[in-house]
Amino acid sequence: MSTRPAPSRTEPRSLSYRDGDWQQAMRDAVTDVDTLFSALDLPAEHKPAARRAAALFGLRVPRSYVARMRRGDIADPLLRQILPLDAEFSDPPGFVDDAVGDWASAAGDGLLHKYHGRALLVTTGACAVHCRYCFRRHFDYSAQHAGGSHTEAALARLAADPAIGEVILSGGDPLSLSNKRLSMLGARLDRIRHVRRLRLHTRTPIVLPERVDGGLLAWLADRRARVVVVVHVNHANELSPQVIDALADIRSTGARLLNQAVLLAGVNDDPAALAELSEALFEVGVMPYYLHLLDRVRGTSHFEVDETRAIALMQDLAARLPGYLVPKLAREGAGDDAKSVLGVPARSMKTEPRRTKGTR
Repeated sequence: MSTRPAPSRTEPRSLSYRDGDWQQAMRDAVTDVDTLFSALDLPAEHKPAARRAAALFGLRVPRSYVARMRRGDIADPLLRQILPLDAEFSDPPGFVDDAVGDWASAAGDGLLHKYHGRALLVTTGACAVHCRYCFRRHFDYSAQHAGGSHTEAALARLAADPAIGEVILSGGDPLSLSNKRLSMLGARLDRIRHVRRLRLHTRTPIVLPERVDGGLLAWLADRRARVVVVVHVNHANELSPQVIDALADIRSTGARLLNQAVLLAGVNDDPAALAELSEALFEVGVMPYYLHLLDRVRGTSHFEVDETRAIALMQDLAARLPGYLVPKLAREGAGDDAKSVLGVPARSMKTEPRRTKGTR
């Protein structure tokens, strides 16, 4: 059982930025190592390695997210998700640039159609935060996103396939788009009658809750299709009062809120931390959905938790929580027709884990 206090809806939202000025908050993000180390009083001996890795894959983190990290703690679970490390230069076998097969599914217009009945629009290459374990850290967004001249081609392909009942807006992060751009895209998708659900995969409300402004909420409430917002929270410490308010605002539009987490060594590979995350999410109206094994992308191997240990963690988690709070343990493989959901046997059972199919 979580020991976190129940969230209070009386705590005011941060007034660091005017309502609607989330783009300024994005521009003010920390993008250099010296600023990050100074803000958190981090040990200077780690700075050269951070500079080397940031040259490989850029540092970007909103200041409100930095403010949730523990000063002086190089092992803070939020810091570890965004801190560049020399380990990113490690190149063990099995770690590749495109671990989930996105490139093979791309046709040049930003529409990825890997699974039956669902299609994913890479709406932008921009993100509010650069997560060091990102499965698209090597993705060529300049050639593969549904913006500019590619928009019409992507929408035409969607309209021509009546089997597609769900469109997933991804990126980058779709909430990096302006409200004007979202309005244009939403209106076009609303006209495709066979699209019954619109799903957004986003980390922005978690790392930059300022983004959840009146314009975005009106856009969510105005959609013809049923809206599902899948957020990305890996650790309970990410749920600040401002984030809790932002999630409540999203929920007020009628959108369904789910969470996808990634199992990350040094961040949440502990049953107590995972249980606290599920409890904290449920308290604020978000259902735990998936816990992903790490996508084996080059530069991320230091985050990997092997499958045997992951299953043991899930057994422990299942013993601590009611079933509806236990996310599905999943792995995505390039070329698979769906994600593999790893069935977690009861502690007394000696059978091998059963795999079924699911979808993100």
